Amino acid sequence: MRAITVRAFGGPEVLEFGDVEEPEPGPGEVLVRVRAAGVNPADWKVRSGELGVLGPAPLRLGYDFSGEAEGREVFGMWLTKWGAYAEYVAVPREALAPKPPSLDHVHAAAMPTAALTASQALADVAGKRVLIHAAAGGVGHIAVQIAKARGAHVLGTARAANHDFLRELGADELIDYSAVDFTEAVRDVDLVYDLVGGSYGKRSLEVLAPGGILLDAQGNDAEGDPRYRRFYVRSSGEDLVRLTELVESGRLRVHVQETLPLADAEKAHELSESGRVRGKIVLTV
Repeated sequence: MRAITVRAFGGPEVLEFGDVEEPEPGPGEVLVRVRAAGVNPADWKVRSGELGVLGPAPLRLGYDFSGEAEGREVFGMWLTKWGAYAEYVAVPREALAPKPPSLDHVHAAAMPTAALTASQALADVAGKRVLIHAAAGGVGHIAVQIAKARGAHVLGTARAANHDFLRELGADELIDYSAVDFTEAVRDVDLVYDLVGGSYGKRSLEVLAPGGILLDAQGNDAEGDPRYRRFYVRSSGEDLVRLTELVESGRLRVHVQETLPLADAEKAHELSESGRVRGKIVLTV
């Protein structure tokens, strides 16, 4: 089969497109014929060596996929060293869900990691003021919709060029972080969902209401504060089934900025690493 392989960590140029052996499913696993694979920032962080969650090279990237398995169309997310930047991937059955009927494979592949990251983090937000950093990004634009669907008052940081897009998704208040310091524009937030990391941590603590929580999905400088919580997404086919109800009701959609063939994974990583992507990038297989 054809796949993208990382044989040594480095820049986008280390992504090699070529023939490799087809994976053999282990106990409890199924073989998925991949039709599209989502690109996430974690992919280039692994490729560069910044994030060592998949172990040493060689390896293949790609958590998100949509395709066919056991005679049905499926989608899912699974963290594996031999990922979905390939024609086939082997994953546990419990990581899979039926592909939403209204989504093609491209949009289904863009959904799992972003939707699970947003949904699992924003489980209890009804009636709360929720500030989402990087609101126009892959996870952010999904988080805006899920928080709104669950009854939150949604605030977001994003460049002004993305404000109309985010208002269409349900955002109530938006801050252009390139022109305004969000700590001067926002107050009394019940939950800050940080999808940027770094110095955004301590600054986000300044805008919290009494009893407020900072939920960090990237790694920021507020660790150790009693209001700080670190969040890690987990794979769940069951959660994806529940999210499909939002998709089919029209309350959740995923925006795909760029679709590229698998052989152009290098270009996809260059775009992702630029930090200027609205929504998601997807590789077609």
